[in-house]
Amino acid sequence: MNTANIPVELPFSAKYDRSHAEQYFRKHRTGLFRKLSHWREAALARKALHLAGDPQHVLDLPCGAGRFWPLLLEKTDRDLLAADHSADMLDVAAWAHPEAIARGVSLLRTSAFAIDLPDHATDCVFCMRLLHHVGDPADRQALLKEIHRVSRSTAIVSLWVDGNIQARRRERIEARRDRSSTGAYQNRFVLPAPRIEQEFGAAGFSIRARLDFLPGYSMWRVYVLEKVPGHQAPAL
Repeated sequence: MNTANIPVELPFSAKYDRSHAEQYFRKHRTGLFRKLSHWREAALARKALHLAGDPQHVLDLPCGAGRFWPLLLEKTDRDLLAADHSADMLDVAAWAHPEAIARGVSLLRTSAFAIDLPDHATDCVFCMRLLHHVGDPADRQALLKEIHRVSRSTAIVSLWVDGNIQARRRERIEARRDRSSTGAYQNRFVLPAPRIEQEFGAAGFSIRARLDFLPGYSMWRVYVLEKVPGHQAPAL
């Protein structure tokens, strides 16, 4: 694989130091709304794993502070490899979930754009809350092709899609945003569903399922993707 043109991190990745990693861990554990949001997101992820065939070996990338580890380890004989670009995120995840480490969860520091694993290394790549940060189509394709490369069978990804109330609201907010004061970089993107689904196909995936957080209202969608037999992704 030619990795010369593959970015190893997004511009916002450097913010995930120890302090930010601890804040990220606490964020989804405080407040009624966030707890309900996590409960719904976990329910979608659990359904997605079932639709993916309850894979035996899962790569959680990026794993963040280990928010989904309890869910991923509900299948008691599952082998879980947790990976993240941030060493501090991995440290906080291990500190926050000692029972998972005792269960044998393996940790890997790597970029999602150049995953330090061989081809077909895992049954399923579990990639939550990353794609909506990737605005450049070329970067998304590099990411999706890396997921395709290391997966033997399936992938589970989440992102923001259009065609709902939140997406229309977000579009109005972005139209009013003054980037002269906030900087030109944007780190969250709503994607037209037909566009991202076409990109899935170009990377060698078919869509097994679409799962919406709140149909018609929420931007969040979880896709269960399946590798197309015999597909050869063009070299990057």
